[in-house]
Amino acid sequence: MHQADPLLLRAAAALREARVARPLGRVLGASGGLVRASGLPSARLGDRATILARGAALLAEVIAVADGEARLLPEGAADGVCLGDAVRLDEAPPFAPDEGWIGRVVDPDGRPLDGRPLLPGLRPRTLRAPPPAPRARRAMGERLATGHCVFDTLLPIARGQRVGLFAGSGVGKSTLLAGLARGVEADVVVIGLVGERGREVRHFVEEVLGEAGMARAVVVAATSDRAPQVRRRCALAATAVAEHFRDEGRQVLLLLDSVTRFAEAHREVAVAAGEGAALRGFPASTGPAIAALCERAGPGEGEAGDITAVYSVLVQGSDMEEPVADWLRGTLDGHVVLDRAIAERGRFPAVDLLRSVSRSLPGVATRPENGLIAEARALLGAHDRAALMIRAGLYAPGSDPQVDAAIAAEPALDRFLATPSSAGVQASFAALRQALATARPARK
Repeated sequence: MHQADPLLLRAAAALREARVARPLGRVLGASGGLVRASGLPSARLGDRATILARGAALLAEVIAVADGEARLLPEGAADGVCLGDAVRLDEAPPFAPDEGWIGRVVDPDGRPLDGRPLLPGLRPRTLRAPPPAPRARRAMGERLATGHCVFDTLLPIARGQRVGLFAGSGVGKSTLLAGLARGVEADVVVIGLVGERGREVRHFVEEVLGEAGMARAVVVAATSDRAPQVRRRCALAATAVAEHFRDEGRQVLLLLDSVTRFAEAHREVAVAAGEGAALRGFPASTGPAIAALCERAGPGEGEAGDITAVYSVLVQGSDMEEPVADWLRGTLDGHVVLDRAIAERGRFPAVDLLRSVSRSLPGVATRPENGLIAEARALLGAHDRAALMIRAGLYAPGSDPQVDAAIAAEPALDRFLATPSSAGVQASFAALRQALATARPARK
């Protein structure tokens, strides 16, 4: 018996999902961008619907059901909707990632955004899958080479670790994410661009990420002009793609930019559904939604692979205490802070090492390596504490041997933190050892 052509199998699966008969309801009212419809008793949260308004089809999502009516949030302006317009209930399209998605750009429903046809895979996935069982999933694995000396040594990223990247606008966040996409050891890279500007999506894919980065990547994008439910689905869809490849036994790197825009989209949907705002305008469900999203990444179980994840957080005015940043710090396995002052003096990546933490330490480093890390942090801390006196010319050399050593080592350590690494972790530690050697004459 001849083996069936995988392309034909995927086409047949897509045809099987097609439905001919769909329930129809009527518009009861519309206000504030929300449409109320009756006659849809089978409507479920998350179902899709089409509002047939004056001959135009307006896509929407069911965000609330109550008192015999469904509340719909359209994916565009509700202009033209009037009482009695027909509402057709549609099931959500199957979301089935596939090997053929690698190298492609798709939307949160799995439709191609790069102008080429794309068939779904054979196994549809839910966008809200539960995480692996806590008792069954593995611990974090070994340290990964990243292509950056600072992450190979002082802020290691372990296999299956979940890291937050906290940054304001214009400090090199996108460039760093693209560098990690090219440099981190992984079989597949999944990139979720949530609420990004349309021009920036193309720029990121073609210029920042480039052909080499796209060769092993799947990009899931929902631009800033899309409706909030679509932007929220983008983060869920990117995670589902990562889970697909993880369950095939692959090692996956998930880069999500950004959790802040996911939280803002969730807030818009939740408030439209009737949930009250709580902490700084975010409804109470935002924290659990972020935790549920991040818990799906991490080490797998059994024969599955792992999802190593980097979640970016847009920090307004460097406020690390704002709600989304605070929720993420308590959920993830480490955080990296990019500082605007460092970026403005031209050092990239603009990592503020003293405010950044990797919870994979000390386990992923040997005792000598942990000693080098502690020495580097101590010197950078001493220089930071005395920085104001040093800049003002008030520090007298010889007053403090630790500060003298920090001043001697600071130029070399600053160069080290910006050094790319193409030769692996051990070469990065050799470069760190060399940078620290510049401080030793000052200690004598």
